[in-house]
Amino acid sequence: MTTNDSDLLNQQRQRRKRINRIKTGIITTIAMWMLFSLLAIIILSVQVYKLHQTVGALQDSVSNMDNIVPGTQDSSVADKDTSTDSDVQSESDETQNSQETESEDPYANIVTGIDTEENFAKEGDVHNVYLTFNCVPGDNTTKILDVLAQYQVKATFFVVGSEDEDDVAIYQRIVNEGHTIGMHSYSNKYSSIYSSEEAFLEDYRKISDLLYELTGVRSSYYRFPGGSSNQVGDLNMAAFAHILNQEKITYFDWNVSAGDAAYDYTVEDVTNNVLEGIAKYKTSVVLLHDDSNKSTTVEALGTLIERLNEQGAKILPIDENTDVIQYIKAESVG
Repeated sequence: MTTNDSDLLNQQRQRRKRINRIKTGIITTIAMWMLFSLLAIIILSVQVYKLHQTVGALQDSVSNMDNIVPGTQDSSVADKDTSTDSDVQSESDETQNSQETESEDPYANIVTGIDTEENFAKEGDVHNVYLTFNCVPGDNTTKILDVLAQYQVKATFFVVGSEDEDDVAIYQRIVNEGHTIGMHSYSNKYSSIYSSEEAFLEDYRKISDLLYELTGVRSSYYRFPGGSSNQVGDLNMAAFAHILNQEKITYFDWNVSAGDAAYDYTVEDVTNNVLEGIAKYKTSVVLLHDDSNKSTTVEALGTLIERLNEQGAKILPIDENTDVIQYIKAESVG
């Protein structure tokens, strides 16, 4: 082999090595890019799943506050041994401070609790059932009214405010078909209506006047957004109850929840929740919803009515003869 042939062969070998290094670099880069992309996809998928879970939890805790049956407030009393004079003096001071606080708080002695002994059902009692809808007027409201008309059942709709032409027609249909129309605030914005007594009164008068103007009915019934047991605002809910008392408005909470404030409920959930709930009471005020995402409630309504009829329950609209279901008892507010 000549020197020229040897040099040519070495050049070819060097060129092949450079080409192989380039190929290896390209392949390595592609592999690393694919691995990075796969890891990014996995991380993003985990984050999306966590975000979905968080959003679901927030929907349950918020849209859904209405799903909590108002309950009693727990209190505990710890026994103390009387020992030193300083302990006795401390207790005396605490008692005096407590008395002063109560005298300053006009709602210190309000009565709360959703259940009353006289409302617990006994064998042979007739179950009076009031189907009540927290009503954001829309297509599902119309479908619910269709089902109620089919079964010749009257219900109660606690409506929020709207001046949309279609929503106005729904208000009028509720009244014209013999259902009870109640108020659920005008804005349904907790941060606004519970910001002060003045804001609450203004909102109440706005929904009251709107319904009277559109339907000719001056509604006598109100449901607090979140119920009278909610603790959203800084003010005592009894202050707002006092306003309604002054306006001669009866407010209703609920003692049975259909469970449809959740986002993943079923027809069976609605039916079972209501049937199990009403079995305990002579008077059951049932909480339901008709928002745009409550198609399952519409689907469940016919079956629920049939099951209630089979059990001999009386399905009624709220009126002046209805036993009032309240967490904060209106008569204790003043």
